[in-house]
Amino acid sequence: MTQTQSVAVRATELDQAIDLEFKREQRLKARDLGLAILTPIVLLALWELAAAVGVLDARLFSPPSAIAERGAEMLADGSLAVHIWATVGRLAAGFIAGSILGVFAGLVMGVVRPIRAALSPTFTALYALPKIAILPLLLLIFGLTETPKILAVAISVFFVVQINTLAGIMQIDARILEAARAYKATGPRLFLNVLLPAAAPAIMTGLRVAAGMSVIVVTAVEFVASNNGLGYLIWNSWQLFQPATMFVGLIVVSVIGALVTGLIILLERVLLPWRHSNSPKKKEMKK
Repeated sequence: MTQTQSVAVRATELDQAIDLEFKREQRLKARDLGLAILTPIVLLALWELAAAVGVLDARLFSPPSAIAERGAEMLADGSLAVHIWATVGRLAAGFIAGSILGVFAGLVMGVVRPIRAALSPTFTALYALPKIAILPLLLLIFGLTETPKILAVAISVFFVVQINTLAGIMQIDARILEAARAYKATGPRLFLNVLLPAAAPAIMTGLRVAAGMSVIVVTAVEFVASNNGLGYLIWNSWQLFQPATMFVGLIVVSVIGALVTGLIILLERVLLPWRHSNSPKKKEMKK
């Protein structure tokens, strides 16, 4: 066999190996998707069966069929939409405000050492304080308005994002900053072209953590300081012993939490595509 033939054989074997690996990865993705869809369906079926045979008390644990029926009724009369929009509005306003302020504070503290030294101990102490614990103070200041509910969410998001942003800035290699300053990258240019891109992975991690926390906080706030919203729906239905309605609220809250987290993940894929490029792609592997 000549050298040219040997090279051609090895190239063919490499192409075959790449094809096999690509097909294997596609099969694994299809399997993972199937498991993700099948698992909740199986759990719901087991729940329905357990309630039907009496393993679970259907008066306390309403079966999925009864929950779905109650949810359809609430959608039809518009009451569920009112609670959903109330919660989503507070969640969106608080999350956006807290995220913007958290990123800005983390960037400033990461760059300006005196500010970091002055604020870090205070922020650390405030972060450990349960955010729902400051709700009475906010209600005392702003009364029974939308402001304390939004602020409670914004404050909880702020500290998570600020801490992660600061950590992202502190992890930047000092040589990168020296090179940036050597090329006269200061002020806004330093923020936009060096600091923000370098800290972006940590910021996105903070946003993902804050997304789940914000849903928890807004629900807890609505338990005690609201006459609408999903938190109010859950608490009020418990007081009235309406478990099907309560489960409707719980399920919708979990769906909203999943959607918010999914949006953050989607945003991360758009802004940081290199973090999700580890899966083998046939065309790239053949290069």
